[in-house]
Amino acid sequence: MRFVFEKRKTLSRKAIFLVPLSSFFISLVLTAILLAIFKANPFVTFIAMFKGAFGSWPNFTETLVKATPLMLTGLGVLIAFRLKFWNIGAEGQLTLGGIAATWVVLFWSPFLPSWTVLPLAILVGMLAGAFWAGIPAFLKVRLKVDEVLTTLMLNYVAILFAEHLYYGPWRDPKGFGFPGTPQFPDFTWLPRIAGRAHLGLIFALVLALVLWFVLNRTRWGFELKVIGNNPGAAQTQGIKIAKNIMVALLLAGALAGLAGVCEVTGISRRLQQGLSIGYGYTAIIVAWLAQLNPIAAIFVALLIAALLVGGDQVQMMMGLPAAMGLVLQGMLLFPMLAGSLFTEYRLRIIKTKLKKAPSG
Repeated sequence: MRFVFEKRKTLSRKAIFLVPLSSFFISLVLTAILLAIFKANPFVTFIAMFKGAFGSWPNFTETLVKATPLMLTGLGVLIAFRLKFWNIGAEGQLTLGGIAATWVVLFWSPFLPSWTVLPLAILVGMLAGAFWAGIPAFLKVRLKVDEVLTTLMLNYVAILFAEHLYYGPWRDPKGFGFPGTPQFPDFTWLPRIAGRAHLGLIFALVLALVLWFVLNRTRWGFELKVIGNNPGAAQTQGIKIAKNIMVALLLAGALAGLAGVCEVTGISRRLQQGLSIGYGYTAIIVAWLAQLNPIAAIFVALLIAALLVGGDQVQMMMGLPAAMGLVLQGMLLFPMLAGSLFTEYRLRIIKTKLKKAPSG
């Protein structure tokens, strides 16, 4: 007897609904077992985590703050993944978007009308993110360079470049040694809609709807799907693979760059340490759990943001170790990621007959 995974010819609607639900239930059971080992009441812990993320209006708005960059970077990652282009570089694209927006605010705002600076910062930040994603895309289509390596390494380049700027030439001389640029003038702040939640949340929701329509109701979205499923068939049908990869990655980078712009203009209101804290890497989880669906990515990003905010509350309220918040997030997410495999594949059991030994 042997077990094999067999790709489903069509996606089962029942599997799409039941598999994530079952995976979430399994993750809760495993988390409860882990908590019991540490002598923490699982039910009390889950309630504390929920209250930490949604129990009050300020807590809920903080969850929205965390969810916004996850939504934007998750949307960018899922576009690339539709092509089977493994974009691991959303963290660097987000960072470069923040750097570019800071450059506009610090050095262009004295010479431009105040109302033009924020829109220009958004535009330049998105272009910077697109440029950073376009580098590995170009290397892939022209030189066949593996995109996992190039996108991952470019993250470190962007992060170290940002550190050089806010520790060095862009450091605020009046910052008392704090590593960061001067605070942005108030006319360049992204408007806030509730608590610290800002207009970037609206951007993410609108872009998710637009992206869903583009990917599912337009010729370009169909072409991306064909390229991802069967590049040979796409080429036979006359679909320009290289062009589509470049366009998709430029758009993916622009979305991640927008996330960086929103962080520096909506939250910190300066470029400082803390811009690159893993949103771009977590976006990979968002994209996979959402099954590359832009609408689902919004809810998955909200769930993961709730785990981040709620996990912090659990550490403070339950007296658990500082690392327990991240452990709980992993225990909740890994079964859901593993379960997503069964939406595209079914487990098949093949019985093998034992060969009889020759007589005589």
